[in-house]
Amino acid sequence: MTEKVGVLGKKASQRSQRTDVERVVVTPLPTVYGEFRAYGYLDHERGDEQVALVHGEPGAEGVLTRLHSECLTGDAFGSEHCECGAQLATALRQVADAGSGVVVYLRGHEGRGIGLLGKLRAMALQAEGLDTVEANLALGLPVDARDYGVAARILDDLGVRSVRLMSNNPRKREALVRHGIRVAEQVPLLIPPCESNITYLRTKRERLDHHLPHLDAVAHVSS
Repeated sequence: MTEKVGVLGKKASQRSQRTDVERVVVTPLPTVYGEFRAYGYLDHERGDEQVALVHGEPGAEGVLTRLHSECLTGDAFGSEHCECGAQLATALRQVADAGSGVVVYLRGHEGRGIGLLGKLRAMALQAEGLDTVEANLALGLPVDARDYGVAARILDDLGVRSVRLMSNNPRKREALVRHGIRVAEQVPLLIPPCESNITYLRTKRERLDHHLPHLDAVAHVSS
């Protein structure tokens, strides 16, 4: 990775020795949640453009962090098929409220890595009665094709050694640990379900091992 001097300082930029993910730009990004800095990266291996939103001065240890998989339908269109848009907004708000933290927005993760069209095809099958796992498999697609190596390299570039990870997904924790980022704590990010996503969320809990204890309290919501 080329030498960079950004607002997190020269020391952090010197830590990373990897060359497959390059920091390209840092710019202030005021949002409705607070003042962030957007760190733009190019993943040379996959060709994806990535971004990390940094609030305050996170430091190296126990950094409140969200790894957010790109979800156009939820993040941009407000889809209630999933809880992604609400999770992103909540994570940004919690980071701002905490005074510091990082949200890594992972492009190329659409539909748990199967792409936008694959996700829409899977959603069509779910509308016919399949669950999210069955739909992917019926299309000959992997249940979850996401890779978190780029997220770990971005955190490494930012000087982050350990995180308080905002996630209900144990696989994210396992992936970061494999890539050398310690997870000091897993912070639940629980969004109240609605009629449109309760079945999807139950499938994530029962078949994908997501930690969603709040679903027990909403058994009355139609599935």
